[in-house]
Amino acid sequence: MLKLMYITNRPDVALVAQKYGVDRVWIDLETLGKEKRQQGLNSVKSQHTVDDIRAVKPVLTTSEMLVRVNPWHDGSAAEIDSVIDAGADIIMLPYWKTPEEVSNFVKAVNGRCKTTLLLETKEALECVDEVLAQGGFDEIHIGLNDLHLSYGMTFMFELLSDGTVEKLCDKFKAAKVPYGFGGIAKLGSGMLPAEKVIMEHYRLGSTRAILSRSFCDCAKITDIAEIERTFSENLRTLRSFEASLANKTPEDFVQNKAEVATAVADVVVAIKSARKCA
Repeated sequence: MLKLMYITNRPDVALVAQKYGVDRVWIDLETLGKEKRQQGLNSVKSQHTVDDIRAVKPVLTTSEMLVRVNPWHDGSAAEIDSVIDAGADIIMLPYWKTPEEVSNFVKAVNGRCKTTLLLETKEALECVDEVLAQGGFDEIHIGLNDLHLSYGMTFMFELLSDGTVEKLCDKFKAAKVPYGFGGIAKLGSGMLPAEKVIMEHYRLGSTRAILSRSFCDCAKITDIAEIERTFSENLRTLRSFEASLANKTPEDFVQNKAEVATAVADVVVAIKSARKCA
């Protein structure tokens, strides 16, 4: 089963997510440069703080506390110290571009908790072989949103259909580094249907995925009882679908790959057409 991650700074929501099988509750401290590079996108831009780590961490008994810090900068060492002191189990470094940034990050953490890299720039992709050879980190995740922007693409799942994600997954697998990519929507939703994305996770050996807002948008759903019902239903459906994949043949996964390519191409055409009409 995929290790699932969900972004929230609410202790009550974190408890619900943990209850229904979310493996990692995610506090998101990244703000540097994010607003500018994702301007105009309907993406999550959190306003979390280190105090949120202290508020959420005590309620977690089975889920891990994952914290995304800012991209490497002059204040990173101090930021990492504060995050570890607050209770992070895993720290994620986003938007890195060089092996030196990764090395500095690993040294700053110094084995005090687990580390994961968010690969989301073309510079990171170009130096990933050196970063993998260098090692020192625990896992890696492909951030499709910023990475597709880095390459000037129209739709983030173009990176899945054009083979970029598969090539990276092959590299991670060869280096024996656990990996994941992107996020997954609620089953039955998503511009690229969630079921197809999940099958690609399994085909490519990915073991980690972020739950998107469509799973449970706490900005729209405020009643905790309704939040619990939503998590219960959506996670039960997801895990049931994952279990059903054991009955799929290799040919089924190859067919799904082809269907993903067709669906992505259709979405790209639709987005470009909508932009022309706007």
